[in-house]
Amino acid sequence: MKTGPMSTPSTSKIVLSGLLLNVLLAAAKLAAGILGHSTALVADAVESLADVVGSGLVWLGMRVAAKPADADHPYGHGKAESLAALGVSALLFVGAGLVAAEAIHEMRGEHEAPRTFTLWVLVGVIAIKETLFQIAHRAAKKSASSAAMADAWHHRADAITSVCALIGIACALFGPPSWIIADKIAALVAAAIICITAANLARVPLAELTDAAPPELLEKVRQIALTVPGVVDVEQVLARKSGTQYLMDMHLHVPGHMSVHDAHNLSGKVKGAIREALPEVRNVLIHVEPGAE
Repeated sequence: MKTGPMSTPSTSKIVLSGLLLNVLLAAAKLAAGILGHSTALVADAVESLADVVGSGLVWLGMRVAAKPADADHPYGHGKAESLAALGVSALLFVGAGLVAAEAIHEMRGEHEAPRTFTLWVLVGVIAIKETLFQIAHRAAKKSASSAAMADAWHHRADAITSVCALIGIACALFGPPSWIIADKIAALVAAAIICITAANLARVPLAELTDAAPPELLEKVRQIALTVPGVVDVEQVLARKSGTQYLMDMHLHVPGHMSVHDAHNLSGKVKGAIREALPEVRNVLIHVEPGAE
């Protein structure tokens, strides 16, 4: 049976690898931030800790979504991916709040210039996180997984906060004495960027959880159905996403004189044509109605 794009084992492995690497990066940034007296780097480490939890949530969501349908979940467990993606967005908001709170707290006290070695730590982190983003982003697009896509952009958000920290530390180290606060300002800028990323990420899973369907997909399905010989008209097409695939309902008009047997066969041909052309469609439930003679 043709099932279409799914969250592939390779995608799951990439998410899991990212989780393990995030643990190491968070520990390295936290240690370097504390020893190097960099608030921006400590704040960046906090964001990486949110990455760890987020990647774990995505991996768990993908595992649950891959479970087959059962008596309690006749449509499968695909919504778990959307919930996981939404959870990652929420974690980003929390991480941004922690980063901003720490930066504001540090700005009120005495300021100590960060150490030079923190710059090299950040250069390495940025290179690793951007590489992770590129790998995870390609895998997420191939699998059409909103949860994996959220995890990929989580890597990009971490890279951006690291860039902000790098700029802030560089300004504090090489600028005039008054620029020592740049390290803290960089942390606030990073927090704002994280919030924007989180808001953008939340859109897709929210749309999926509220059963929003892309109009272009509905129109494609309608046009494919109309190309099947014997179809008089398509009155209505509905769709909802579950995991990486769509479940669809269609009202199909057939000639009024057509027998139930022939109408059933025709609906099977329509379903086959749609699934052949659009692998992301898992099933089409067709309601047959008599059309105009």
